[in-house]
Amino acid sequence: MMHEARTAASGRKKIPVPPAKQGSRAPTGTGPVFQHYQAAVQLLQQGKYEKALAAFEKLLLEAPAEIKERCKMYVSTCQRQMERPSLAFVTPGEHYDYAISQLNTGYYEEAREQFRNILNGHPNADYAFYGLALLDSITGKSQDCLTNLAKAIELNPRNRLQARADNDFQSMVDDPRFTELLYPEVP
Repeated sequence: MMHEARTAASGRKKIPVPPAKQGSRAPTGTGPVFQHYQAAVQLLQQGKYEKALAAFEKLLLEAPAEIKERCKMYVSTCQRQMERPSLAFVTPGEHYDYAISQLNTGYYEEAREQFRNILNGHPNADYAFYGLALLDSITGKSQDCLTNLAKAIELNPRNRLQARADNDFQSMVDDPRFTELLYPEVP
């Protein structure tokens, strides 16, 4: 039976770690090999498959038998993940929908990457700046939130009205800069 867990900070699903075979021991220890093993597993769980693959392949050369078999399994997992086809979007709106789905499911770094990819191809995409502002609000990056929201409002003033009603900006409501951005004084 395989166990799955979610990381506390992101809600991202961890790669399942199979239980030890009967009679075998799970890798334990505090030596450098075990520390490298733990770091490689963490890279895998973060979705950094190329770095994890390199780390596991290096471990295969020096690891004791109790770690070596697991390293082989993880090398295979990394290779499978890297072979998966990359995402292709027909429209920027479709790409935005995907980024929002990543945000809503707690894959914050993936969402951030997708919003930035949208901006790379469409530097005036107000909705991508708005999405980044939402993400920054949710992840506690208030200055980045204000910067991205200001840019979204500059590109499309209707974003100001949207932000006033958006519960995802809840963490920003006590910030006077946020209030000033949403309710500017009229001269």
